[in-house]
Amino acid sequence: MNETPLLIVDGANVVGSRPNGWWRDRAGAAARLRDSLAPVATVGLPARLPAPVEVVLVVEGAARDVPGTEGVRVVSAAGSGDDTVVELVEGAPRRRRLVVTADRELRGRVTALGAEVYGPRWLREAPTSN
Repeated sequence: MNETPLLIVDGANVVGSRPNGWWRDRAGAAARLRDSLAPVATVGLPARLPAPVEVVLVVEGAARDVPGTEGVRVVSAAGSGDDTVVELVEGAPRRRRLVVTADRELRGRVTALGAEVYGPRWLREAPTSN
C-alpha cells in the first residue's frame, strides 16, 4: 500500500474559479497553476496535508498540451476532465485521495469512491512555507 497521499487537481475547474482573465490564455493559466502546485509535492500543505504528496493536475481542452514538471504530473484528458479525475481516483483505491474541485457532480462521483473533496479556496488559502 502506497502511503503517499494523492492530490488530484481539476485544472479547468480550479483555474476557472477566479475571474482573472484566464480565458485569454487557458494553457498559460494551467501552467501557472501547475507551477504553484510544484512545492506541494515536497512541502505539502502545512497543517492540512503533510509531505510528501503525489500531485496530479488534470488538464483538458486548450490546456491539453501543458507538460508536467518536477513535482507535478500533468494528465491530459482525452475526453472529459471529470472522467479522467474519476479514473485516477478509481486507480488508487488503497491510498488517501484528495480531489480539488468545485464541480458538484464530480464531487459526488469521487466522494462515492472514498475520496476527500476540497474546493479551490482550500488550495489557494493553504499556508505555505514561502
